[in-house]
Amino acid sequence: MTAPLIAVLDYGIGNLRSAQKALQKVGADARLTNDAGLVRDAHAVVLPGVGAFGACMTALRESGLESLVHERIDGGKPFLGICVGMQMLFDDSEENPGAKGLGVISGTVRYLPDAVKRPHMQWNHVHITRLDPMFANLPAEPWMYFVHSLHPVPLDDSCIVATTDYGCAVTAAVRIDNVFAVQFHPEKSAVDGLALLGNFVDAARLVAA
Repeated sequence: MTAPLIAVLDYGIGNLRSAQKALQKVGADARLTNDAGLVRDAHAVVLPGVGAFGACMTALRESGLESLVHERIDGGKPFLGICVGMQMLFDDSEENPGAKGLGVISGTVRYLPDAVKRPHMQWNHVHITRLDPMFANLPAEPWMYFVHSLHPVPLDDSCIVATTDYGCAVTAAVRIDNVFAVQFHPEKSAVDGLALLGNFVDAARLVAA
């Protein structure tokens, strides 16, 4: 079976290699890269993220990868955002007022309620609210690992495909066309997380065929 080429965007923030290794484990030829040619050749693209929204957006822009993100999304290639990589797809964030996101999904990244401990750092059930191929063959309420203090609140909540409960209904996954993004860390979520990444690899394999 052909291993599809997946570009994991390397823009110099945090430990991005864990996502690469998890994708390799489920059958992808995953490359951690900032090479424009390789990103364009890839059958799918992953945008991971760790740390602060503003710092991640600054690093992405300084790496020259921001325009490639839009190019690959507009080109219809499967695209996966993980954790802060999900938040970066939105317009802006309460964490860093004035910092502009990618604007792929309209909405703002907001702090979790003051009544709960932040960051939310634990395993939680994910409630699937709309059928999506990325959840194929997963349990009805998969366990996923979360580490975050903020979550995206889209202007149009029809893009939300999964939530979790942590002081409120937390946006756990969104889908717009070829873009899928998750607030949790599938690469750290054991069997269920690897199954989700396997579904993403299958989507990339269809492009490669």
